[in-house]
Amino acid sequence: MLTLLLVVGGKLFLIQGLDVGGMAEAAYKNRLTTTILPAERGKILDANGTVLASSVIRYNIVVDQTVNTNTSDFSRYDAKTQGIDKISRSQGISELANVLGMDVNQVTQAVTGDKKYNIVAKEVKPEVEDQVAQLHIPGVVSEGTSKRVYPNGSVAGGVIGFLKDGTTGQAGLEQTQDDQLKGTDGKRVFEIGADGLRIPVATDLLTPAVNGKDVKLTLNTDIQYFAQQAVQTQVNQLNAEWGSIVVEDVKTGNIIAMADTNAPDPNDPGKVPAADRGVRSVTAAYEPGSVEKMITASAAINEGKSSPLDTVTIPPAVTIDGQTFTDAFDHGTEQRTLAGILGYSMNTGTVMVGSRLTKQQRYDYLTRFGIGQAPDIGLPAETTGILATPDQWDDRQQYTVLFGQGVSQSTLQTVRAYQSVANGGVMLQPRLIDGYIGADGVEQKVPAQDSRQVVTKETAQQVRDILESDVTEGEVKDAAIDGYRVGAKTGTSQAPREDGLPGFDGYTASIIGMAPMDDPRFIVEVVVQRPKGSIYGITQGPIFRSVMGQVLRTYNVPPSTGTPVRFPQYAK
Repeated sequence: MLTLLLVVGGKLFLIQGLDVGGMAEAAYKNRLTTTILPAERGKILDANGTVLASSVIRYNIVVDQTVNTNTSDFSRYDAKTQGIDKISRSQGISELANVLGMDVNQVTQAVTGDKKYNIVAKEVKPEVEDQVAQLHIPGVVSEGTSKRVYPNGSVAGGVIGFLKDGTTGQAGLEQTQDDQLKGTDGKRVFEIGADGLRIPVATDLLTPAVNGKDVKLTLNTDIQYFAQQAVQTQVNQLNAEWGSIVVEDVKTGNIIAMADTNAPDPNDPGKVPAADRGVRSVTAAYEPGSVEKMITASAAINEGKSSPLDTVTIPPAVTIDGQTFTDAFDHGTEQRTLAGILGYSMNTGTVMVGSRLTKQQRYDYLTRFGIGQAPDIGLPAETTGILATPDQWDDRQQYTVLFGQGVSQSTLQTVRAYQSVANGGVMLQPRLIDGYIGADGVEQKVPAQDSRQVVTKETAQQVRDILESDVTEGEVKDAAIDGYRVGAKTGTSQAPREDGLPGFDGYTASIIGMAPMDDPRFIVEVVVQRPKGSIYGITQGPIFRSVMGQVLRTYNVPPSTGTPVRFPQYAK
């Protein structure tokens, strides 16, 4: 008997004292039960704090009926008395019903039966879930759920994006800022005995969830809504394929609005085609057309090859290196100023002035103005456009790039180029994300990217004067706004076919402008793809005027002072 006791005692000592083989540890881990506490996904806010996207954390209270039905009473630790209380099943059910605000009979029915899984209550608030957890009801646990809400619907819907499975970003900022937004889940860990009941005074660990950061944007929701309505109306009237509008603050590079037609509602993005769920202002590259003449004029002036009142004798057609260029209107031989060439958007005069620059200079100035370089504003699929190097240009392309053909770029790339001229020749990289706000409410600003001097301050002023003359004396008079000095340039280009066949199908019509010209504050560009009807009967001037006017009023920009610039279009 002594030998037997020694053997048994030794074995117990090995198992319980030394835990040879980790049996005690394995038993302990087997008793542990973990409940995930989901982190709250951060909000997406506009510049004024308007909520564009937010999450609501809720919990489903569920039960293993096989455990609860077979339990007559259970033990629960009382923190006040530091003792173990015996709780009857009926009392536990009554307490659970009281916390959930439900009828006792309803709760009794929900927890009774032979189902391994049954929902007692859906989508209860976190504070209610915590009270339920403190009751230690046998078989009753919680499941965390997160619901994403987009209170403004389709306003900036493409910019905001949406979630793939309720938790993971799939498009827009929801995708690119997923790591900042999602946070870290917490957990509650406790021990369950062999009888399925929670063990009082045993392991009870709580690791709180760390909520995601809020992402604050530079967008103004009111301007965004206005721009979306305006461009949608324009596209509907012209029976066009799509349209977009970008509004940017000249002084900061902040994007005030990025409006697209047929914008998705992130609450139900499947209602619009996949092609409409992005942000065409950064994803769609197209030939910009005559808006590119601003870069040619800037380069010629900056290199001392021309000036706003430089006189150019322009024949009805210009032939250089075997390539012939004409204008959209018939004319005889004319004496035009550089301002008049841009004011009437003449390809002939632009080629004549631009040919004073070497091929390398033409390329260098396009790259200086950001063509061929994608703006990094935090959205997916930002296009670089297409800008071939000079050695790849053929005999015609070396000249067509001077007036925006043979090169492609996004709307935002064009806006960035014009911002440089509006800002005294200094290019500021566009900004969409203004900062991140942590759980403590402290905002961490996203620093602006490095600026760069594109042209001299004097060159920028002369080009702005030319753009203002486009409105006062040129063909863009319908972009004028009462009380404000405005500079603008239109663009029209052929749109490449999208069916895989060579050639073109329709055209792209755009206008870009700045105001007020005495101290430029905002840039607005309107782009409409494949409008129907005569190319000569379509203008984007009124929609530009409407959006720019709304922006100036919203930001209380004082009316212009000084005398508008009126460069003569013809040589005297």
